[in-house]
Amino acid sequence: MIRTRFAPSPTGYLHIGGARTALFSWAYARKHGGQFVLRIEDTDQERSTQASEQAILDGLKWLGIDWDEGPFYQMERLERYKTVAEQLLAEGKAYYCYASKDELDAMREGQRARGEKPRYDGRWRPEDGKELPEPPAGVTPVIRFKTPGTGEITFNDLIKGPITVANSELDDLVIMRGDGVPTYNFGVVIDDWDMGITHCIRGDDHVNNTPRQINILHALAAPVPFYAHVPMILGHDGERLSKRHGAVSVLQYQEDGYLPEALMNYLSRLGWGHGDAEKFSSAEFVEWFDLAGVSHAPARFNQEKLAWLNQQYLKETDAARLADLVRPFLASAAVDTTGGPDLATLMPLLKERVSTVEELADAAHIFYHHTLPAEAEVKAKLEPAAVTAFEQLRAALPETAWETAALNALFKDTAKANGLKMGQIGIPLRLVLFGTAQTPSIDATLAILGREETLRRFDAAWPQARALI
Repeated sequence: MIRTRFAPSPTGYLHIGGARTALFSWAYARKHGGQFVLRIEDTDQERSTQASEQAILDGLKWLGIDWDEGPFYQMERLERYKTVAEQLLAEGKAYYCYASKDELDAMREGQRARGEKPRYDGRWRPEDGKELPEPPAGVTPVIRFKTPGTGEITFNDLIKGPITVANSELDDLVIMRGDGVPTYNFGVVIDDWDMGITHCIRGDDHVNNTPRQINILHALAAPVPFYAHVPMILGHDGERLSKRHGAVSVLQYQEDGYLPEALMNYLSRLGWGHGDAEKFSSAEFVEWFDLAGVSHAPARFNQEKLAWLNQQYLKETDAARLADLVRPFLASAAVDTTGGPDLATLMPLLKERVSTVEELADAAHIFYHHTLPAEAEVKAKLEPAAVTAFEQLRAALPETAWETAALNALFKDTAKANGLKMGQIGIPLRLVLFGTAQTPSIDATLAILGREETLRRFDAAWPQARALI
């Protein structure tokens, strides 16, 4: 059975790159009827936080990424790592190193000065005929893996193709720190082995770690999983992705009013594609996904493209769900919807013009709060020729049938009778009733606003507007 995993470190939020890696790993398992495992690599105790862990879990759930096993925690498996490290020590495949941090810093500084690649020089590595010094008193050693001195590691990356690295390019990495906590390269190997992971799908910043990890697996006579390293995500300008490109927490997109299915769809298209398909469901993504379709080149994150895709999903979302999503935004803005139109009735009218739920909420404000128009705008948009038309509208509105077609006919007839274009009435009328010239169709907007509220606003704002002409 195919088993994949996602193994984030709880030292920060779930970012775009991590979410895409999780999405690809999850989809590969689901496509092949396999299992997806969640593992929390929490050995960085200084930086790991409960808040970060929860943000990662919440982000995955919001995107619709579920897991079959876990979350497992490395800090709960310390005895297991210790046991395996002791096995390697007993078999002569690992050794204690007593070099201090100052010694190692001086070693690397000297290597750089000589133009050499900084690397551990093997000073505590046991070799035939080599006499090691007495361990210094009071020093807690680390455990280093004894990397083979000859040969090479070759693996077939399922995205990048065959990769070969000579063992002479690798030094003896630390696998256990002095405090008994494993390093990344050791912990991940034991975890993947114990959890039966068959396919490691991860970011290509781990490519250089892979030969080291395979050497450890060989030393343990453990099966080597397949590896697939996904190219990084760049900003739209080709630079490393950062917050200015939109590289924020996945949950920030939720807070900004993006739909999870839109973000999932967009992330799946970052470095992977299925023909010309731009918009597709989670089920379609799982059905189509394969590692052969993942690009070898870095993907570019485009905030505008994400906003466009989110807009397409908003247009298809039913009114009741949109209303539920909008309510928290209105509440946070202290907008009281009591006595106003039902939110769900507004959604079909407003959703065509916005890209996010936040924008949808902003567009709904005008139905619950009457803002008087700015004098400068009234002077610029309300022509003296329209004054008579406004007076006629005020007289006719109480008797007009309150539905879109009748209101539309009233506005057109009034404009024609006064020799005006619709814009000469519609734009200033929007200003008077909503405080802004930007609203959906004025007839449909007033049909939802209601007769009583329309007349109340007209009477509150028209005298001031009339006085400016």
